[in-house]
Amino acid sequence: QVQLVESGGGWVQPGGSLRLSCAASETTRTTYDMGWYRQAPGKQRELVAIVNSEGRINFGDSVKDRFTISRDNAKNTVYLQMNSLKPEDTAVYYCKAVMLFGGTIADVWGQGTQVTVSS
Repeated sequence: QVQLVESGGGWVQPGGSLRLSCAASETTRTTYDMGWYRQAPGKQRELVAIVNSEGRINFGDSVKDRFTISRDNAKNTVYLQMNSLKPEDTAVYYCKAVMLFGGTIADVWGQGTQVTVSS
């Protein structure tokens, strides 16, 4: 079973930066979209940023000018560079990949990594 292994979360002061990584356990699995969602306490999970296999990117409105996303297709890994972090960015960040299993396309989620922005 394919797993997504996330790393890079933690605590940072407002205005600081963090870089998240998400690596798929199978580097040869056909993967379409890879990206990040987040969920703050009491709120619904929301899109942060996602990139497809051709490099087209979609951002959530609240992070568009502060976060960047990149992808290494050879490693089946996606990165999220988060700059100018705000307390409202505090959430559990989940990696998601859309993958092909036989003839079926399915979503695979990581276990989540906590990001806390506070002074």
